[in-house]
This record gives sequence, structure tokens and C-alpha cells, in this order.
Amino acid sequence: MQVLAGPRQIGKTTLIRQVGKTLGIPFRYASADEPGLRGMGWIAQQWEAARLVAYESDERGAVLALDEIQKIDGWSETVKRLWDEDSMTGLALKVVILGSAPLLVRHGLSESLAGRFEILHLRHWSYLEMREAFGWDVGRYIVYGGYPGAAGLVDEPERWSRYVLDSLIETTISRDVLLMTRVDKPALLRRLFEMGCRYSGQILSYTKMLGQLQDAGNTTTLAHYLELLGDAGMVMGIQKYAGDAARRRGSSPKFQVMNNALFTAESAKPLEEARIDPEYWGRLVESAVGAHLANAAATGSCELFYWREGDREVDFVLRGAGRLAAIEVKSGRVIQSLPGMETFRSTFSPDACVLVGGDGIAIEDFLSRPAETWVRDQRKA
Repeated sequence: MQVLAGPRQIGKTTLIRQVGKTLGIPFRYASADEPGLRGMGWIAQQWEAARLVAYESDERGAVLALDEIQKIDGWSETVKRLWDEDSMTGLALKVVILGSAPLLVRHGLSESLAGRFEILHLRHWSYLEMREAFGWDVGRYIVYGGYPGAAGLVDEPERWSRYVLDSLIETTISRDVLLMTRVDKPALLRRLFEMGCRYSGQILSYTKMLGQLQDAGNTTTLAHYLELLGDAGMVMGIQKYAGDAARRRGSSPKFQVMNNALFTAESAKPLEEARIDPEYWGRLVESAVGAHLANAAATGSCELFYWREGDREVDFVLRGAGRLAAIEVKSGRVIQSLPGMETFRSTFSPDACVLVGGDGIAIEDFLSRPAETWVRDQRKA
């Protein structure tokens, strides 16, 4: 079976419905995105209805798409039983499972369905996708991020902001995080999310977090909640690069939103105002580059870190396919020396040292290329 997994509101449902119309075989779609109203019996009912159509279609079979199925307790055991029954009888029923948070879906998959599924990862929309779909330039993407459903509202910044805050952020936290995982301090998780958005692109120790958050508990709780937010495609904590040494969970994380809309929604600052504020614009640019890299890392195609020793720092470190790339982001035109990059180069011998902005690679060019480009052997490309 196929598992279509990715963050909320990036078009998974739209995609599977569009595909269903082009298959040329019967297609059935059903959603469990109604907390408390669905159970394992509902899965069996939908499956039986799809089986009936598959029997009537002879060799062509049918496709059953089950959306948000991870919201049903014990769903994987029911799916395993039904799938194995069809495998024994040779019924040509193809199954697609959709879920909002990759790791939440994967919890159920790993319990009972080992060897029976393939995951297709979807990311937040990239700059290229927003440009092709909506005609955006890179500045608009940097400010408003990559939520397709919000694209039509950007000319009304306050309305756009309310849509992102209410329909995207609140829905994801309440229905994809709090509903699916035990969270003893939901108010703390919300405040941590707000802090992660406010400090996107910045390194913050857990000690400083404890000082700013009331009733923060301990560093283990904060680290766990930050992992949950990352699993939901919202905010992740990038860990410090330490070469071949094991990463320490307690190291100070670098906050990174997975979509720049999460960074800018609270301020609702229009594009024109953002551009004329050099400090704010610089943070936006670095956050957009980080989100581009973080979404690639979330699919497992590479690993993302930062590096800092004393006052020397490299914004992002990308590792994949046995290769290492150091990435520095500068939004201004005048570039001074890069002591952090030079120290990192002499210490770890990266395969590529990339400057984004300034007199390096243009922001638009960088965001137009897959993140994996920088850890790919260009001689084989």
C-alpha cells in the first residue's frame, strides 16, 4: 500500500482526488478527520465498500484512499487484517493512506504493517512550486512562505495572517499534535511553538528557554515537545554538527520554522515593509533558506545541522550521500570575511562551501534547486 505523508494543508487530499480521476479504474475516497466519530468499524465498512467495487471490476480492481486514518486508535491492526485477507484471495484492491504528520502515521505503520507499505513524502511547497502555480517572485515567497491555500490572501496581509494563525497553525496544533500524542502541558507546547517562530534562525539554549517560559518543566520535556512540533511540519530544532561524534540531545538547538508563513504570520508585515527593514529582512532570508533545507531533511534525503565554536559559526551544515556541505547566508551586498566558514573548512574539510546571497549564489537560484544538490557529487550529476 502507498502512504502519502506530509504536513497539513499542502494539498495531499487535492492531489489524491485529482489522481483518482485520471486512473481509469474505480476510486473511493474517505476521511477519518472527525475526532470521536470514527472507529475501526468505520475502516472495515469503507474497505468492504471498496472490495465490492473491486470484485465488480474484474481484473482492473479498484483504489481505496483513507485520509487522516492515524486519528483512529488501533487503525494499523485493522488495516493489516484486511490487507492480508485481500492478499490471500488475490483481490486487486489498491490502498492509499494519507496523514498529516509523517511520524504520527509511521507510529502505526511500524507496529503492524512492516513490509506492506511504501511512504511517499510530500513537503511544504517550494519556491518553484509557488512560482509556477501562483506567479510569485522570490520576495513574496520569502515573506509569505509556501501554503497554497493562503496564496490568494497575500494582498490582504491581516486577513492572510488570521487565516494562517486560525486555519493552519491552530488546527495543526490541536488536531495533529495534541489530539494524537500525550502532552501533559499543552500551554507550554503552544508557547514553545510561538518562541520557535519568533526565534527562527537563532540558537537558543534550553536554559534560556526555561528562563523565558513559565512552568517549563525540564529540558527533556522541551526537547520532546520540539520533536513533536518538528514531526508535525511546524518548527524543528536543528542540532549542532559534531563531525563523527554522537550528537547530544541536550545541545542548544537552532530554531527553524518549516514554512516561512509560520515566522511572519504573527506580525502580518507586508512585503514592502519587510524589504526596507534590513535586520528583519535578513532574518527572513536566512529562515527561508533554512526552511528549504529543513524540508529536505524531514524526508530523510539528507541531514541538517548548524555549527558554532565560540564566536565562529556556520549557518547550516548539510550531510548526505557521504558528502558534507557548509552553507552561509548573507542578505546584504557587502560581505566581510567569513571566519566561521574558514574554521569549519579547516576542521572538517567539507565537499562544498556555499555562500547564499551577497556575491555568492543568488537567493532565488538557491531556492530554485533541490537542497540535495549541495551534497551531490557534481561530477556524476
